[in-house]
Amino acid sequence: MTDAKRSVLLVDDDKFLLDMYAMKFSQEGYTVHASLSVSDAIKALMEGFPADAIVFDITMPEQDGFAFLTKMRGDKLGEKAVKIALSNQSDDSEKAKAESLGAEHYIIKANMLPSEVVNTVGTYIADHSAS
Repeated sequence: MTDAKRSVLLVDDDKFLLDMYAMKFSQEGYTVHASLSVSDAIKALMEGFPADAIVFDITMPEQDGFAFLTKMRGDKLGEKAVKIALSNQSDDSEKAKAESLGAEHYIIKANMLPSEVVNTVGTYIADHSAS
């Protein structure tokens, strides 16, 4: 990670996973906003949370990650943030759909340790900032 302090918006309906990822990112010096729902995440963005990365689950009960991406695009929220789907689904059509809606990367939770997720997000933020 660079010396600049970075911020990440985490969105997952699983409180245990959300808390674990929030702790991992915080330990690496990130400012974190953890949201249990799409509506909470949208509210945080509307209130000005300066996310460098938005890491979100695809499968959530009220609104899924696709609805989240669509809402962000429609309301022009999080435009400067790198958007990364974090899912248990390894379905290529879901990955393609997420990417078509603006996700830059798709991580399958079971394939990466939380520390690897943090490192991957950091790499995407650095790459996104450089472009």
